[in-house]
Amino acid sequence: MAEDNDIASKMQQKTIDSVKTDRAALQADFDAASAKIDQLTTTVTKQDSALKEKQESMAKLQGQIRGILAKKNASDAELKQARELISSLNDKSKQYEARIAELEKENTVLTGKNEVLTKERDSTVTKNIALKKIGSVLHASNLRMDPIHLRKNGKEKETTKARKVDVLRIKFDIDENRIAENGTKQLYVRIIAPDATILGNPTNSSGMMNTSNGGQLGYSVEKDISLVQGQMVKDVTVDWHQEGDYKTGDYIIEIYNEGYKVGSGNVTLK
Repeated sequence: MAEDNDIASKMQQKTIDSVKTDRAALQADFDAASAKIDQLTTTVTKQDSALKEKQESMAKLQGQIRGILAKKNASDAELKQARELISSLNDKSKQYEARIAELEKENTVLTGKNEVLTKERDSTVTKNIALKKIGSVLHASNLRMDPIHLRKNGKEKETTKARKVDVLRIKFDIDENRIAENGTKQLYVRIIAPDATILGNPTNSSGMMNTSNGGQLGYSVEKDISLVQGQMVKDVTVDWHQEGDYKTGDYIIEIYNEGYKVGSGNVTLK
C-alpha cells in the first residue's frame, strides 16, 4: 500500500513538473512573440488599415494568452489552447512584418517618383525663368546716327565730313515688351570705328559689360532708360563726344541689353 502511494506521488510530481515545463516553454514563446511585435510596431512609420487591423488582432490574442498563462492551475486543454494561440500570434506577426515590407517598398517607389517629379519641376522652373529672362530682353528698332557739326553760334548742322563732325548723335526706339517689368533698364552702346576699334572715353562712362554667353565686351556708352511694361520708348538719344578727329569710313553701332545684342546700324563719314 505504501509502495503504491509512493508511485502515485512520484507520478503526480512528474505531471506537475511537466506542466511547469510546458508553462515555462509557452511563456518563453509568448515573450519572444511579444518582443518581436513590439519591435515591429516601434519601427512602423506609415500606418494603413491592414496594419491597424493586424495590430488589433494581435493585441486581442496577446490578451487571451496572458489570461491563460496567468492561471496557476491552468488545465492541459487551456495550455494547449495557449500554444495554438501563440502559433496564431506568430503567423499574424509574420503577416504584419510582410505588410510593413510592402509599405516600405511602396514608400521607396513613391520617394523615387517624388524625386523625379521634383527634378522635373525644378527643371521646368529653371527653363521658365530662363525663357522669362530672354523674353524680358528689350529690342531696339529704328536706329539711326546723325553726325553733327557744332557751329560757333551754337547751332547744330548735320554733316557727313569726318573732319567737321563734333558729335555722333545716336537715336533709336525700344519696342514694347509685355514681359519686362517696370523700372530702370540698362542699355550699352558700342561704337565701332572704321579700324575696328571700340570708341571709348572715361568721361562717357565707357567700360566692359558681361555678355549672355559669359564673355565680356567693351562698350562706349551706358544709357539708362525708364521702361513701362507694354509701352514703347521713343527716341532714346545718346550723344558721343569724340576727343580728336573722326576717321573716315563706316561706323557700326550696336545696342546691348542683358548681355544680348538688341539692335545695330551704321553710318559712313567721308
